[in-house]
Amino acid sequence: MADVYGRLTGKAGVCLSTLGPGATNLMTGVADANLDRAPLVAITGQVGTDRMHIESHQYLDLVAMFAPVTKWNAQIVRPSNTPEIVRKAFKIAQTEKPGAVHIDLPENIAAMPAIGKPLTTDGQEKTYAAFESIEKAAEAISKAENPLILVGNGAIRDNASKMLTDFATRLNIPVANTFMGKGVIRYTHPLALWAVGLQQRDYISCGFDRADLVICVGYDLIEYSPKKWNPNGTIPIIHIGTTPAEVDSSYIPLVEIVGDISDSLREILYRADRMGKPEPYTLELRADIRNDYTQYSKDEAFPIKPQKLVYDLRQVMSPDDIVISDVGAHKMWMARHYHCERPNTCIISNGFAAMGIAIPGAIAAKLVHPEHHVVAVTGDGGFMMNCQELETALRVGTPFVTLIFNDGGYGLIEWKQYNQFGESAFVKFGNPDFVKLAESMGLKGYRVESCMDLIPILKDALEQDVPAVIDCPVDYQENLRFSQRAGDLNCTI
Repeated sequence: MADVYGRLTGKAGVCLSTLGPGATNLMTGVADANLDRAPLVAITGQVGTDRMHIESHQYLDLVAMFAPVTKWNAQIVRPSNTPEIVRKAFKIAQTEKPGAVHIDLPENIAAMPAIGKPLTTDGQEKTYAAFESIEKAAEAISKAENPLILVGNGAIRDNASKMLTDFATRLNIPVANTFMGKGVIRYTHPLALWAVGLQQRDYISCGFDRADLVICVGYDLIEYSPKKWNPNGTIPIIHIGTTPAEVDSSYIPLVEIVGDISDSLREILYRADRMGKPEPYTLELRADIRNDYTQYSKDEAFPIKPQKLVYDLRQVMSPDDIVISDVGAHKMWMARHYHCERPNTCIISNGFAAMGIAIPGAIAAKLVHPEHHVVAVTGDGGFMMNCQELETALRVGTPFVTLIFNDGGYGLIEWKQYNQFGESAFVKFGNPDFVKLAESMGLKGYRVESCMDLIPILKDALEQDVPAVIDCPVDYQENLRFSQRAGDLNCTI
């Protein structure tokens, strides 16, 4: 919940736990926030400082434990230090690249009188890129015949969607976005090439094959390694972001433009000249990508193909509604086929990629945006990891829909096993009756029994005043069919 709150608001979400096992249960969520660049402050209880030097019930060195999954952490050992530690925690959590921090509070320190008062925030000003870098980037963009923009979540965090769209439109440069960059340019824009990030070739791979310049805007290597789209390190790159580029043998920029992203794009736009350049070759790809997306719109097979499932979900959701995708095979299809008009309307974890994010994330999304419909899209594996949090959703009054892609197993692991070994093992399991489970909690439960059921069920579920659960059988044979098509993909442009 704190992770997704941070993603949606830009303000640090706060979570707290008891000592010992309570603290260890925070680890996955904290690590997810840290690698997804979501600002988060985690506060853990701890045994008293008077018994840390001996074997003690539920004692773990939590500062050491959280160190690898946070930007910074500290233990409060003097009440007078609390204002500084808290202020530093929030500042570090929210500073680019944002992430998780941890504060450990021993019980004897917590019992002492509070000393001091909260510190006021400091007015951090924006930083702006050097003019020399701006000039060099504008020159490279002006000369390029086949440039391509790759935009990531950093552009969303920096509120650069409008300027990025204007930049691409006026320079006539196609845009691909990472999974976490969805909506930074509306998917209906004629230059939008939709999402990149699958671990195998797709149509957009052909665009990178032909690109003579890739302009990376708010791109984070942790989402999608440049070794996937620039394996030989031969494509020239321009890095535009709020922080310097990470070091990678496949990501060596011609120039790094570090500063406010909107300002950087605006200054480059003033100086770049692409008059007389041919129409982008990648626009031919857009027709192929759109055709692949729409070909499943009339599919009536049951169990439902994942492409059709995602297509129908998109038809029901409005541009401002929010989906939270869990992690699994369905995430691949959501990333590839659920397209956005606005930033932060499809939340995908692709830094740490932790299963179990969808349901608690949907609670947070509904708390932040109670006026919008929210859907948690999950597999049956992810659902069973924390379905009990639907009771939390009911109790705190956050009605949203949980849409379960039900295949009776860990579909993504099975997909990978078949691709690598030609067979699968130890990935199938049994499930409870999800409709009865929902009803036992006082929720609304639905089961999809034909392809024609999904849209009317979704519409009805979204109008409920309690959380709703939809059990939808999915045909994951499409996973292997996609892998076969991707392996045979021949770029004709």
